[in-house]
Amino acid sequence: MKVLYQSCLATLILAVILCGIYPALVTVAGKLLFAEKANGGLISNHEGNVIGAEIIGQSFSKPIYFHGRPSAAGDKGYDAANSSGTNLGPTNQKLIDGISKNIDDLLKDNPSLKKGQIPTDLVTASASGLDPHISPEAAYVQVERVASARGVSVDEIRNLAKEHIEGPAWGLFGEPVVNVLLLNLDLDRRYPPKG
Repeated sequence: MKVLYQSCLATLILAVILCGIYPALVTVAGKLLFAEKANGGLISNHEGNVIGAEIIGQSFSKPIYFHGRPSAAGDKGYDAANSSGTNLGPTNQKLIDGISKNIDDLLKDNPSLKKGQIPTDLVTASASGLDPHISPEAAYVQVERVASARGVSVDEIRNLAKEHIEGPAWGLFGEPVVNVLLLNLDLDRRYPPKG
């Protein structure tokens, strides 16, 4: 009976610590130290309506916008409830066909682009399917299309894309990236679409 009592008491104490105290401390620390990120990095328009999150990608298909990575999350992509990659192996015909279609679509949308210039992240989905970032190279290959669609010089759009390059976290972890939503919002602010 003594062992049963000790086991129940240990379970209760650990449950309070691990299911109550620890999560509460982590939540409070997150809200105090990283308030913006802990709240999801929500982005609002000038009317106060939430239009996206800094950490979740969105689908952009119009030529006046930079396009993000393809998404395998949900039927239309970028569905946070269905976050996942394709989980298909490199020799899977479905994956090969999907990437081939993405390449064809990309070349059709960006006529000045050649097959050998395509950054991998523009034709493959991320592991989560929700990645909001593309590589600087993926942004640069879209500059000509966006500039033409907006009636703005290529140099201005290239400089804007360059301004949105985020370096590795703490200067150490990861690669330089461009947040597509933030870039497109800034693009609309500086060079509003005509019509």
